[in-house]
Amino acid sequence: MAASMPALYAFQERSTDNWLGLAFAPIDLAEGRYGGLFTSMLLHGSWAHALMNAVGALTFGAPVARLFRGTVGVAVFLALYICAGIFAALGYGLVHWGSTDPLVGASGAVFGLIGAATRLLGGGGRVLPLTSRAVIRTSVAWMAVNAVVGLIGFAPGVDGARIAWEAHAFGFLFGILAIGPLARSFAGPDERFDSPPGLGDPRA
Repeated sequence: MAASMPALYAFQERSTDNWLGLAFAPIDLAEGRYGGLFTSMLLHGSWAHALMNAVGALTFGAPVARLFRGTVGVAVFLALYICAGIFAALGYGLVHWGSTDPLVGASGAVFGLIGAATRLLGGGGRVLPLTSRAVIRTSVAWMAVNAVVGLIGFAPGVDGARIAWEAHAFGFLFGILAIGPLARSFAGPDERFDSPPGLGDPRA
């Protein structure tokens, strides 16, 4: 999935229209066009933008992917990623209702993975509760950095474009909330923490 981002951008960069017809703009919601909520995730604004999201997906997607097993696990992981991206674009569209500025990039989906991973890091293969102090501290830190970067407008590959920090926040929110029920329904047992059958109290 991470490799697909620079690969798709290589095709996008060579297209005649830069695939802008696949971008999402908030005005699309008012005019009944919803395809861009998904297709905008396939686009990026520059090589740096695509590579940065690829690194983010690889880094934070790994602990999430390890939580699920088999073919069903792959489907659940991809569903989490795609739905986080759609929710991120939708949230951005509602905040900026009527705007014609295009939104591109998989950052919202990647932040969904970051949100999900926030409840896994330090959990020993298990999902930490939302009320965990570690989860709360990490979430506050992520959103503070996200808001500062968004408001300052400084990030690699931006090239003067506006950073959709609101989409990042919506994606993060989706991921951190969705990972709980998804783990309860689909997570496979982690062999590292399984007890062998017949385990009893140690004897001297």
